[in-house]
Formats: sequence, structure tokens, C-alpha cells
Amino acid sequence: MTRRTKQTILFFLVFYVIFGSVNFYISLRGFEALEYVSGSRLVYGILFFIISNSYLVGRVVERRYMSFFSDTFIWIGSFWFAFVLYFFLSVVALDLVRLFDLFGHFLPQGEAYLKLKLCTMIADVVVVGFICLIGYFNAKKIRVKRLDLEINKPNSVAKELTLAVASDLHLGTIVGKWRAKQIVDRLNSIIPDLILLPGDIVDGDVDPVIKLNLGEVLRQLKSRFGVFAITGNHEYIGGVEPSVNYITEHGIRVLRDEKVEVAGMTIMGREDRSISGFAGKERKSLEILVEGVNKKLPLILLDHQPFKLDEAVSEGVDLQLSGHTHNGQLWPLNFITKKVYELSWGYKLKGTTHVYVSCGVGTWGPPMKLGNVSEILEIHLKFTG
Repeated sequence: MTRRTKQTILFFLVFYVIFGSVNFYISLRGFEALEYVSGSRLVYGILFFIISNSYLVGRVVERRYMSFFSDTFIWIGSFWFAFVLYFFLSVVALDLVRLFDLFGHFLPQGEAYLKLKLCTMIADVVVVGFICLIGYFNAKKIRVKRLDLEINKPNSVAKELTLAVASDLHLGTIVGKWRAKQIVDRLNSIIPDLILLPGDIVDGDVDPVIKLNLGEVLRQLKSRFGVFAITGNHEYIGGVEPSVNYITEHGIRVLRDEKVEVAGMTIMGREDRSISGFAGKERKSLEILVEGVNKKLPLILLDHQPFKLDEAVSEGVDLQLSGHTHNGQLWPLNFITKKVYELSWGYKLKGTTHVYVSCGVGTWGPPMKLGNVSEILEIHLKFTG
């Protein structure tokens, strides 16, 4: 068993232990609420079991044969991730009300209480469904965010350059051909000098990307000086070498602890931090990566996970572009990412280093966003040195 396989199994084992526990908690409360409706609990139990396991079933089937059946289960399971989050929050809130009732005795008793539990369950389903619907349509709409930045260095190629940046595409079954074409068209509409993709281009296993022929969509990306990308944690989860090979075959240069001089600048691309857990290797330190770099040229760093931003400052990086966080993707998970990362989403100037962490143009898990957007960056760089 390879190191990547062990890490993948461990990741999903931990994930599904937590996910399964939350599902069990929610199912019990739903089971209790159906006490007033005789004969409904068996149907409820069967449906709940199927829906809560649909993502896992879909992924297992997909590995053997990608079909309408596997796609359907993956889509249902992906939506269910979001439903579980909001059902969990609402059930916890309701249990707190029940706890307070032990002291205040303000809830009705007997049959009236049974009716109240059923009505509350129905209302909960309607409200959560509405919230998730809003999140779905919000995620479908791509916003282009413009940044105008100055770098106090000369550029022999141009006084100004336009970069189009899209992180976290997560191409695969959920972000399929239609969505990929939408992303590519929006990037091209910027008419960029350079296109940069800071990681998680592939959602995981590259097989769905290959079967959907999404590489041909990526091949349509157009820019004056080329398209450059780096690895993200999802490339490592799904198998980094097949993913990188496929991306490279379709016209994108993947920088793996490498640097390249292009458009009068130096672009450095770091391997994702996941390389240690999934491949048993260590990525180059930023200090080593900048060795031999002409720091008189503008220096751009692509690093998928925005940890240790001070390193970029100390090594003279002019612009760091990251992604990964999704800013939690679903409210209120953004409060967690804000605690984990110095910058969960948006722009920050540290010293003379411009830093932008994107919440991504794609989605992982549920195809919805709440509390953030699907964004592409249009960065106008002005060189004043």
C-alpha cells in the first residue's frame, strides 16, 4: 500500500466517522419528529440511509464505471453535505431550546408537543432547502474582481500587465464541461497577458476529467505569455503525477518548486504542502527556491495554501497568490478558516508584498457557496521602478 493510499484512506476514514456521527444525530431527531405520523419511520429510515451514503456509493461506482447512475449519486451526496451542515446547526439550536424548557417549561405537552416537533421538522426542511438553493445559484455566478497593484520595480517588457487568476477549479463530475467552459470564457474575456492557476485544478481523481475531456476546454485558454499553474492538495489526494501529466498535455505549464522568467517577471510555483503527507517528500523551502533569482525583476509567488506569509515578505516576493481556503465555502465555516489562516480571503499588504487569497472559482463537495462567491481575479500590475 502506497503512502498516498494510506493518507487517502486515513483522510476519508476520519471524515466519514465525523460525517456519520453527525448524520446519526440528525436522523435520530427526525425519527423522533415522525412519532406523530404512524408508519412513516420505515420509509424515512430507508431514504435517510440512501441519501446519506449516496456520495460514497457514487464515488465507488465511478471508479469502476462512470455513468448516469454514479453521477446522480455524487450530485445527491454533494448537496447532502450542505444539508447536513445546516440540519446539524438547526437541530443543535432546537436541542438547546428543549434544554432550556427543562427549567422554564414553556413548550406544550402531550399531542400538541408531537405536532410541534413535526411542524418544526417540516419547516426546517423547507428553510434549509431554500438556503441551499440560494447557495447553489450564488456559486453558479462567476464574479470578476479587479485589483490595481503597483510594484516598485522596472519591467523591460511592459509598463503594465494584466493577469487573470483562477484558483480551485476542482474540475470533475460536479464542475464539468459546461462549468469549465464558463470559467475559461471568463478568463479569456479579460484578454490577459498571463493566466495563473494557483492549485486544485482537478477535484481529485483525474479519471472523470479525462472522460469528460475537460483538457480540451483548458486548451482554449488564451493569453499573451502563457498559462502557468501549481499543484494543490487535491492533485495529491487524487494522484499528483497523472493529474499534472494531463494538465501539462493540454497546454498548461505546471511549476513544481520551479521558477521561470516570463513577461519581464520571475514567477515561482511551489509544490503543495501535501507533498509530505501523500508522497513522503519535502518541498523546497522558499529560501532555496529564490536562490539565483534576479530580485531586481518583479517576483510573483504561487503557493496554494496561504501559510507563513511572512516568508514571502522576508524573501522579497512582490505578489503572492494563493487559494485553498474557499473562505469556508459555507457560512459559518468561514469563522474557522479565519482562525486557521492569517488571511482567509481577500487582499493584504505585508511590508512591500501584495498578498491575495482567493476563495476560488469552483467548489469542493457541495456545489454551493454562502458567505463568499465564485471569483476570478483581474489583476492590473503597474511597474513604477
